[in-house]
Amino acid sequence: MQPSTVAHAAPAPATAPRTGLQILIMTVAAFIIVTTEFLIVGLLPALARDLNISIALAGQLVTLFAFTVMLFGPLLTARLAHVERKRLFTVILLVFAASNVLAATAGNIWVMALARFIPALGLPVFWGTASETAGQLAGPGNAGKAVSKVYMGISAALVFGVPLGTVAADTLGWRGTFWVLAALSLIIAALMHLAMPTLPSSPKAAAGEKQTAILRQPRFLAHVLLSVLTFTAMFTSYTYLADILERLAGVPASQVGWWLMGFGGVGMLGNHLGGLLVDRKPLGAMVLFLLVMGAGMLAVAPAAVHHAWLVLALVAWGIGYTALFPVCQVRVMQAGAKAQALAASMNISAANAGIGLGAIVGGLGIRHGGLETLGPIATLIAAVALGLALLMISRRAA
Repeated sequence: MQPSTVAHAAPAPATAPRTGLQILIMTVAAFIIVTTEFLIVGLLPALARDLNISIALAGQLVTLFAFTVMLFGPLLTARLAHVERKRLFTVILLVFAASNVLAATAGNIWVMALARFIPALGLPVFWGTASETAGQLAGPGNAGKAVSKVYMGISAALVFGVPLGTVAADTLGWRGTFWVLAALSLIIAALMHLAMPTLPSSPKAAAGEKQTAILRQPRFLAHVLLSVLTFTAMFTSYTYLADILERLAGVPASQVGWWLMGFGGVGMLGNHLGGLLVDRKPLGAMVLFLLVMGAGMLAVAPAAVHHAWLVLALVAWGIGYTALFPVCQVRVMQAGAKAQALAASMNISAANAGIGLGAIVGGLGIRHGGLETLGPIATLIAAVALGLALLMISRRAA
């Protein structure tokens, strides 16, 4: 998530109620856009059955979306930086509406892949400019509160997007879930067009040479690598969590969404704990939550047949998993403090690289060893990340 920088050419202040409505529209838009990326994780079992493909192949739709964000995000965000924000966000939401319609009507994996590729181009552009726009809307003195509200939409999507999609899929079918997302995207696009003021783009960023200087700092690059490893560990298992619950734990398909909802609810505690600890000791927080998440992931398969133990494993996994989102973001931005915008963008790319790699590694694990191998594989990758974090701590102390 990009840090907030309020444009100098801000629009004239709006009345408080109208500004509140505009921030709410931005928050809901953020929720819909980020949910579109993560919702498919909860739909994979039903989608794979309906399209007559393996769960491992279906998981590569996660990889496609993540790698598209990673590869095109920084370039497209920079290229579209001059576009007036109201027009930019409205078009992005219309693209998401059309893409979700395409997903809802997809008859094969290739059409579904196209439906995932197109919105992946728009997500990082919105994600990279939403907080800045919220600051413009709120005006000086209120930017922080406005940005936190938009981030609430993003955090809610990260935590609840998957379980909400799974519950909706059980009620409406996975295609119906995409229809709902399409309708919501269209409604928010209309509200964006009607209620938002014309917002100028932000001033030019600092000179490219000054920004990119952090890319020559080994410690900053180590922080980026740590994010890649962390997200790879996270999504090696999490991509296939719905299938783990259904096939290993014997949870009825109609109840999987509610289990994921509980996982997300526990994750809100992790999000809070991560935010509390990261400012003081970012690498220490990494070590703690990698250990907690690794223990939870490793315990899930052995505990699958005993639901009481499974719940405990999922609690540990959920707390560690969700805490690592803000911890990684803040940690990388602190490491690149002289160019925070670029640092935040690099962490988004690193996270999506890890998400894509995790889906690939998890798919290979299922193909060659079965679902029960995902926990150990993910924990091994988390152990590598833990080793890197400890090495970085020791180098700093030396």
